[in-house]
Amino acid sequence: MPPLVPDMPRILGATWALALSAFLACTNETQSTVSTEKRGWTRVWSDEFDGKAGARIDSTKWRYETADGCKEGICGWGNDEKEYYTDATENIALNGQGQLMIVGRRAPAGLTCHYGPCLYTSAKVTTRGKMLVAPGRVEARIKLPAGKGLWPAFWMLGHNSPVTPWPECGEIDVMENKGSQPTTTSSALHGPGYSGATPFAHAHTLARGTLSDDFHTFAVEWDSLHVQFFVDDTAHYEITRNAVEHFGKSVLDQPFFLTLNLAVGGHFDGDPQSDAIFPATMLVDYVRVYARQ
Repeated sequence: MPPLVPDMPRILGATWALALSAFLACTNETQSTVSTEKRGWTRVWSDEFDGKAGARIDSTKWRYETADGCKEGICGWGNDEKEYYTDATENIALNGQGQLMIVGRRAPAGLTCHYGPCLYTSAKVTTRGKMLVAPGRVEARIKLPAGKGLWPAFWMLGHNSPVTPWPECGEIDVMENKGSQPTTTSSALHGPGYSGATPFAHAHTLARGTLSDDFHTFAVEWDSLHVQFFVDDTAHYEITRNAVEHFGKSVLDQPFFLTLNLAVGGHFDGDPQSDAIFPATMLVDYVRVYARQ
């Protein structure tokens, strides 16, 4: 196991058919966990999102990132996004079934965003100031919403962000999804000299089904020499340090903090074309962090 960084935050990188479905889901999750641990990983941190329906996030593990980013000088997060992030339970709460709900909705009257009256509300949480992940493995089991203009994501920023500006701080996108593409997710690496339309991005398309039909596991493993991305334990993309250094300084030699959010609108997938997609729910079953045994 890699050493813990001494400074806070700590581092850890009804019917039978229904019953059968629940059993299989549990079995698949258990098999995935066993597979991960058999491959030489030890779980060092997790959030299983257990709690009563309507409960707030565990404040020892996560912090809310509220408003639309303007207070940190990044209106719309640089992507012309249209959401207003809140900590309201209608936007983010436990569902009482061991899952976290992040819900995008039409905004009520009276909210103001950088572009004028706010159109949508949603939520974003991070482990910044709570927990940093040393190089290792991070995974989350998520069921995604569908609809053009939705942008669910599971990603990480370098530990010094926002003191160290983007892209110098580094960013690892474990999973991003364009709501208009219900079978495809993407993973990416951003850093100095390889940001924005980064050369280090790769799409993965499901062999069957859609991302909103069921849960899927999204993971990343990284160390100082490479980073590898997985969907449902299948590796779909790898980047080496040598490849990165053709463009700029590697950002892999550092811990990162985690982020879960559901953005709405902006450059990534355009703006929603219909309010029929709301409320849109990103359902997170768990987030787990592993270190090498």
